[in-house]
Amino acid sequence: MFRVGLGYDVHQLTEGRDLIMGGVNIPHEKGLLGHSDADVLVHAVMDALCGAAKLGDIGKLFPDTDPQYKDISSILLLKHVKGELDKKGWSVVNIDSIIVAQRPKMRPFIDEMEKNIAAALGIDADCVNVKATTEEKLGFSGREEGIAAKAVCLIEK
Repeated sequence: MFRVGLGYDVHQLTEGRDLIMGGVNIPHEKGLLGHSDADVLVHAVMDALCGAAKLGDIGKLFPDTDPQYKDISSILLLKHVKGELDKKGWSVVNIDSIIVAQRPKMRPFIDEMEKNIAAALGIDADCVNVKATTEEKLGFSGREEGIAAKAVCLIEK
């Protein structure tokens, strides 16, 4: 049996925070605002996986009202999602994702992002694809107010 999941996340850019994307700390003058490390890429991946396995969403698993998740690494949360998939007998076939950001350029960091996500899920890095695009200075990401990410996954039992 196979299932497909779709995930989406967005966070506002703000000063005084690190910019974490795919578990990589990317040099930038602003970071993403959130309860955890606000890693929109990993959040989108987790939501895709949770949707495919009918686990709800990351807000259900990791509520932003719970102090134990304050500033936590999203890669650690992804490992927890992997554990929930394992309990239900699901394994990850592949993940395809896209980061939507005007700046900074993501290409120099994408290989490391793919490796981090794959390692957290216990799969080969060839099964994880990360892309990045801009919105040509349109919308909130184009105005550099925030960054979004989308992900789709295939899981099997």
